[in-house]
Amino acid sequence: MFKKTTFAAALLAATVMSGMASAKTFVYCSEASPEGFDPGLYTGGNTFDATAHPIFNRLLEFKKGTTEVEPGLAESYEVSDDGLQYTFKLRPGVKFHTTEYFTPTRDLNADDVIFSYERQWKADNPWNKYVEGGSWEYFAGMGFPDLLQSIEKVDDLTVKFTLKRKEAPFLANVAMPFASIVSKEYADKLQADGKMNQMNQLPVGTGPFTFVGYQQDAVIRYKKNAEYWGEAPKIDDLVFAITTDASVRYQKLKANECQLIPYPNAADVAAIKADPNLKVSEQEGLNVAYLAYNTLTPPFDKVEVRKALNQAINKQAIVDSVFQGAATVAKNPIPPTMWSYNDAVEDDKYDPEAAKAALEAAGVKDLQMKIWAMPVARPYMLNARRAAELIQSDFEKVGVKVEIVSMDWGEYLEKSSAKDRDGAVILGWTGDNGDPDNFLDTLLGCDAVGGNNRAQWCNQEFDDLVTKAKEASDQAERTKLYEEAQVVFKREAPWATLDHSLAIVPMRKNVEGFVQSPLGDFTFATVDIVE
Repeated sequence: MFKKTTFAAALLAATVMSGMASAKTFVYCSEASPEGFDPGLYTGGNTFDATAHPIFNRLLEFKKGTTEVEPGLAESYEVSDDGLQYTFKLRPGVKFHTTEYFTPTRDLNADDVIFSYERQWKADNPWNKYVEGGSWEYFAGMGFPDLLQSIEKVDDLTVKFTLKRKEAPFLANVAMPFASIVSKEYADKLQADGKMNQMNQLPVGTGPFTFVGYQQDAVIRYKKNAEYWGEAPKIDDLVFAITTDASVRYQKLKANECQLIPYPNAADVAAIKADPNLKVSEQEGLNVAYLAYNTLTPPFDKVEVRKALNQAINKQAIVDSVFQGAATVAKNPIPPTMWSYNDAVEDDKYDPEAAKAALEAAGVKDLQMKIWAMPVARPYMLNARRAAELIQSDFEKVGVKVEIVSMDWGEYLEKSSAKDRDGAVILGWTGDNGDPDNFLDTLLGCDAVGGNNRAQWCNQEFDDLVTKAKEASDQAERTKLYEEAQVVFKREAPWATLDHSLAIVPMRKNVEGFVQSPLGDFTFATVDIVE
């Protein structure tokens, strides 16, 4: 069971602690509940914010505010001349968290690294299916099962990965949340005690904060890891106050009940900027929002139907209504800020009359469909319900009747992956590693069908281009291949690309040290409150 604490008690603790000269509490009003606490099992950014970033580390990390990798749990690495072997030297003396439910007897070593990958990789590993219905969606979607040849322990502090093929984004991939390193010693204890599910409820990592407790849909509490191998956090206690409504988040920020919030209502941004007690950080988001058709089910299996529906959507109206203009219309599946973006691609022109004629020519009459609308705000889509209503209105103008459906966020992510899912789903992506592969292959590759590929779209021409790009070491060659892949994508239209948004992060004026991530992460290891 989760160790629970009441929301009122957490905020009381925050108030008391913040009044002590020797302790500081930072409250983050997060937008959604985590799906669990084992980051390998999930793909949601809010889950990574609550798990991978405060609790865990990876072999390599992304340098704050960039997409560059730097040493993490591995203090160095070597790559063989043929590009197939990566040897990581682990940092000595790294401690796993000591908690009320686990006390480690040894430091991090190679066994932990191998276990962290093999549990996701090998079907015969006892931890491969330890959560009922769970899957290693990201590990599979990134193509790791087909990429890895072997992972070997050279010595206690040296691990060698051998790949079946060259993989240009490999180093960036091992810095991603799904590749977080967990404790094999803790896993062995849970297995021996018959409590394997606790791995996903009571996490143990090496990160800057130690997990204290979680009250479902209300609050998560962490404390500073006094034995952290990196720079010690400046705050003593971290609280995630789960606040799904953007207006309520804003009110809590104004009242100083939380010090930083994600995803404000676009209509509130001007008032936030005018408030002398608040400030904002903003940057172009490395993101895309989309409407993914299920290309395995009629009539969405016909490209002419998908293209026609795309012509019916007034995307500028979505940007104006949902984002108050703080976004741009998307035409490609990668954002304009990413290398290899193909600006020569022409977007589907908004033309309802042409859309209606194209549907009739395709033999589609009296089409009724569902549009799935996310229940939470994400950086790429602040209000999916409003966007769905606008698309619903657009589709009605061309004779298509739409039912808007939604559900709990965790259920939404799980069910929208199903190959037999009905209708089209609004979703999106913020890049996890700064590489085009993380969009094009992760979201649209054949390996990701049934997972991150919500369009269930497997196009061999596209897949071959993206695979070749992964294996090429020259960035100019990779760019050319990705540009060609974007042309195929636009021709086949598995998605209606909707927008790329500006990422805006409001916070109290006295917050220092928060570094906005181009990857959309919310991390607090360097945050401070200055009175």
